[in-house]
Parts: sequence; C-alpha cells; structure tokens
Amino acid sequence: MVEGASLESLYMGNCIVGSNPILSAKINVMRIYLVLIAFFMTFCVTAQTVETDFDAPDSLYREDQFYLTISYNILQKGPSGLRQNKFSTGLSGGFLRDMPFNKKRTWAVAAGLGYTLAVYNQNMGIVDVNGVTTYQILNSGNVTYSKDKLALHFVDLPVELRWRDSSPEGHKFWRIHLGVKLSYLFYDQYKLIASTGTSKITNNKDLNDFHYGVYLATGWNTWSFYAYYGLNPLFKSSAKIDGQAIDMNTANFGLMFYIL
Repeated sequence: MVEGASLESLYMGNCIVGSNPILSAKINVMRIYLVLIAFFMTFCVTAQTVETDFDAPDSLYREDQFYLTISYNILQKGPSGLRQNKFSTGLSGGFLRDMPFNKKRTWAVAAGLGYTLAVYNQNMGIVDVNGVTTYQILNSGNVTYSKDKLALHFVDLPVELRWRDSSPEGHKFWRIHLGVKLSYLFYDQYKLIASTGTSKITNNKDLNDFHYGVYLATGWNTWSFYAYYGLNPLFKSSAKIDGQAIDMNTANFGLMFYIL
C-alpha cells in the first residue's frame, strides 16, 4: 500500500503540474531566462577573445571620392575685339563614387554629382531692352565700364576613367584621371556697370542650358593639375553681334584637390 500510495501520489503530482497552466508558464519563462543568460555569457567571452585591428590595411579601399577644383576660366573663339579682364575664376566641388575593376585596384571608374560656379570678366556688354537682348563689344572709345561680369551656376555629372599606383598600405600616389562632364545651367547672372548705365540680367534665354566637355586631372598625393575643354558653345545661335553668332566655348585650367 505504501508503494501504491507513493506511485499514486507521484502520478497525481505530475497531473497537477501538467494541468496547472500558471505553473507551466512560469517554468517555461525560467527556461527562456536560462537560455538567454547562457547566450550572453557565451557572447561576452567570445567578444573578449576577438580583437579588432583598426590599423590593418583595407584591401577593398576606395580613392578620391570628394573633390574641390579652383580654376581660371578662358573664353575660346570669341567675337572680334573680345577680351577678358581681371581674373575669371571657377570653383567646383562634389562627390565621385570610386569603383575599382582590377585586383590591385589601380584601375577604376568613377561617377558622381557636383556643383560649379564659373565667372567671366570680359568686355562684351549685354543689354535687355523691352525683352530684347542685345550684345556689343565695349571699347574704350565708346563706353567706359567698371564691371562686366557673367556668373554661371551648374549642376555637374562627371564620369572618370582612373589610373593610380596606390596600395592598401599608403595613400600617397600618382594619378591620371580622364573624364567627361555633363553640366546643366540652373542659374545665371550678368551685371554691367558702365558710363551709359547699369544692366542686370538673370536667366538669359540665349545661354545654352546643357554643356559638355572633357577634362584631365593628374598629379601626386592631394594635388592635381586640372584642365577642362568645353565641346559646345556657351551661347545659342540666337545670340549675335553685328549679325554674327557668338560661337564661343570655354576652357578651364587650375588645381583639383581630392579628399578620401
């Protein structure tokens, strides 16, 4: 009877535990806690044994992804009598995504987005009279002026083919970058201060909206020589002086700085 009672009591106890949902839930929660504690203890021990070497060379490095250019702007094939004065400056900057395509990562292509401000100080007067824009060369004999400036603002889409002798261990290297650039003129401003009066024109419809050209950037370390040559005219064929179209393009020479 004692053994039967013991078996009956054990059987009844198991039935009580199995049929009690609250007690079963508490046991399951305790099991989850134990599993989580064991997991975090294992993770902490593993984390202490793995050390990150922040000074190790990056075999998947990328180069020259941010750029800044300072240049001197030149007007090419301008109308007779056109000359530039003061200093016609150019400033551009942006981001280029470097995409190496060989194992040593010395060859790459890059594409990106940028901004350019191009300023031209010259002696071509632009006057808007009742919605009609006229152009003339300002000579010292007919008009004197203190300012004759055209400022152009572009959004740039550059694409480059790149070669460099860089390595994962160092970032001082020679580079040669050949590129093409498509630019969209989103704002322009012209100002003339002359003896005949002051002229201000914005968003001149005679200027081409899209411009494209080729460029070269080559140098050592952070410094690179930069040269750009525009392949299409600055003005549309509707802009004329004495019946002849102002069929001139631009060229820029300066320094390009690469960062990261």
